[in-house]
Parts: sequence; structure tokens; C-alpha cells
Amino acid sequence: MAEELRVVVLVSGSGTLLQALLDAAADPGFGAQVVAVGADREGTVGEQRGVRAGIPTFVEPVSAYADRSAWDVALAERVAEHQPDLVVSAGFMKVLGPAFLARHRVINTHPALLPSFPGAHGVRDALAHGVKVTGCTCHWVDAGVDTGPIIAQRAVAVEPDDSEESLHERIKIAEREMLVAVVKDLARAGSSTT
Repeated sequence: MAEELRVVVLVSGSGTLLQALLDAAADPGFGAQVVAVGADREGTVGEQRGVRAGIPTFVEPVSAYADRSAWDVALAERVAEHQPDLVVSAGFMKVLGPAFLARHRVINTHPALLPSFPGAHGVRDALAHGVKVTGCTCHWVDAGVDTGPIIAQRAVAVEPDDSEESLHERIKIAEREMLVAVVKDLARAGSSTT
């Protein structure tokens, strides 16, 4: 059997995207294994999901370093210890810098149809703009904010009575399904895919 894709997942919050990958990886045919979970702050539910799954976890807070550049180098080193083929930014609310991106292949999910509504408030911005369809995007991470090459997208209709919360919940369902499909496809394609 082919070698499984080694994945490190970075989280900042509840870790529902991580959980979707953990659930998918329970199937031997998935082709990818989460080998570590990293968080940018102590006590996240995402980190706890990793602990419960018996996966090595680590926390690398920005506040522990003199500046963002030093943190970026330290995070790159910490992730490298787990020899990942792929890093998944799964609700990780920090911008990865040049030292990290020079060492690791990274994908990210975003709760909007990029290039529309990049940044931290994609769902709110889509609602404010009055779009009838939004969704989620999985993309390669580059030096910009939500600017890397798009891998996959899923559309989600905006309902007339949607709040930011109700719309975001439906987007999250599509986002989890999309991320699992993308990682499975990357595992099948092998580590030469970019």
C-alpha cells in the first residue's frame, strides 16, 4: 500500500475541520494521517480534540516571541519535527510568514468564494454585500491573505432570513466536506502535487 500523506493541522478554535479530517482518516482508504495538531494559544477545543485522538499536540503562542518573524521561524521548526507532507490551516487565525512558507506546503479553507471576501470576516462581508450565493474555498497558502491558488470551492445559497451565524453554520458543513475531499485527492495524487 502507498505511504499515507502525513498531515499537520493548525487550529485556533473549536477544531471542527480537524475533527472532520480525524474522522475521515479512520478509513484506511483515505490515504492521509494527521500526525500532529498545533495551536496558537493554550486551551483550544481543537487542541483537546488532538489529545483525545492520541495525536501529538503543541502550542506555539505568538506572545512567547520577540516578534512575528521569530514566531514564524519557531512554528516552522515545531511543525518540521513531525515531517509533514502537508500542513492544513484549519481555522488557524494567524498569517503564516515567509520562513514557514519556505519550508512547508500549506492549504487553508476560507468561508467565502475567493477572491471575493478575503480576510477574517468573509461571512459577514458576504451578507453585508447582499450576495445570493457564497460558500467556501480551499486554496494553497502564499504570502498574501487568502490570495493563493484555488484548489476547490463549494457554493452555499444565502437564505433571506440568514444571520451571520446561521449562514456560517451551513458554510462550515460544506467546508468540512470540501477539506476532506481535497486532502483525499492530494493523498491520491502524491506529494508532488502543488
